[in-house]
Amino acid sequence: MRYLHTMVRVKDLDASLHFYTTIFGLKEVRRSENEKGRFTLVFLAADEDLEAARAGGAPCVELTYNWDTEDYTGGRNFGHLAYEVDDIYGFCQKLIDNGVTVNRPPRDGRMAFVRSPDGISIEILQKGEALASAEPWASMQNTGSW
Repeated sequence: MRYLHTMVRVKDLDASLHFYTTIFGLKEVRRSENEKGRFTLVFLAADEDLEAARAGGAPCVELTYNWDTEDYTGGRNFGHLAYEVDDIYGFCQKLIDNGVTVNRPPRDGRMAFVRSPDGISIEILQKGEALASAEPWASMQNTGSW
């Protein structure tokens, strides 16, 4: 058995692609449009997984955009996505600078949570050892749910 991808339903494909690619840094690996089924699938991968994802050897995030609008609530979602980054403080600052709320700041230098435009919880983990605790993160409170 091999893990292939995580599917996330999105309501606004452009807003979701802006978040996942421009702000979050994922890269589009492939896309398929199904006119009969009235949906678009976009597969995304992290930089370090890009080559393997293109060869079919690394998991991706699959954004599923149904052309007929539908509101997705927590019942059609799941726990969270998780990504590892080189500098959790710098990455979280980039997200904040782009208008993303860090719901669970990286107070411990190791873990943070944000939400996508569709309310999907995303865990951000520090690659390797946790960074030393630092301000403003150490005293930053949680915002909303994650």
